[in-house]
Amino acid sequence: MDYAVVAVPAAPVRRKANHRRELVSQLLFGEMVKILRSKGPLWVKVQSLHDHYEGWMTRNLLREISDPGKMTRTEYTSSGLLSPIHINGGIMHIPYGSSLPGFANGRGSLQGMEYGFTGSYVKPAEQKPGAEKVVELTTPWLNAPYLWGGRTILGVDCSGFVQVNFKMMGIDLPRDAWQQAQIGSTVKKLKDGVCGDLVFFDDRDEIVHVGILLNNTQLIHASGRVRIDEIDKKGIINGDTGKRTHSLESIKRYW
Repeated sequence: MDYAVVAVPAAPVRRKANHRRELVSQLLFGEMVKILRSKGPLWVKVQSLHDHYEGWMTRNLLREISDPGKMTRTEYTSSGLLSPIHINGGIMHIPYGSSLPGFANGRGSLQGMEYGFTGSYVKPAEQKPGAEKVVELTTPWLNAPYLWGGRTILGVDCSGFVQVNFKMMGIDLPRDAWQQAQIGSTVKKLKDGVCGDLVFFDDRDEIVHVGILLNNTQLIHASGRVRIDEIDKKGIINGDTGKRTHSLESIKRYW
């Protein structure tokens, strides 16, 4: 098995081939991977095709892609926070940002397994990034719990929150905050920041957090939960405690 597609709502990706090891990411329904190597009958090391992130998954979460030469980029992406999909004679609920392989007119095919989908969806490539779109996409996530490695409304980390929402605007970003900080164009001063710019925060010169500016005094980010807090040139001020929680390192723009 050289290539495969995720066949469950959100598949855990771990640092090592063990269920007790660190959850480093999740791959959503319909996202594709390259199989790098196997460990025993259960575990495979994968590389996500959309961001090249690597980690370990169990085989039962994937369906083999029989003809890699016919792989195409999925045009449609689910836009409901959780949406029912009819597959294998039953119902499964897939999260916001899931890819919809072979989808047209309410039907699709996941490597020979037919499914029906009547939920809301978009073509990310046709979306126009901008302030209104950022607010529309991100604010429904408010109060979603923080989960290290998470990428769904039921649990998300700071860079996963950023990555999935930018995916919905047709912008592919790397998985981790430090990787996201390496691309984009630099905005030198916070007063010049606009809604949709990413703001990065460091600890001892290491990027440890990322959020999305709503304006040049507020950001939305996953910290304990998805929340809106104040920001100034020094960093984040927690709205509940009034205490500074993160030190501002840089600001980047991606459109």
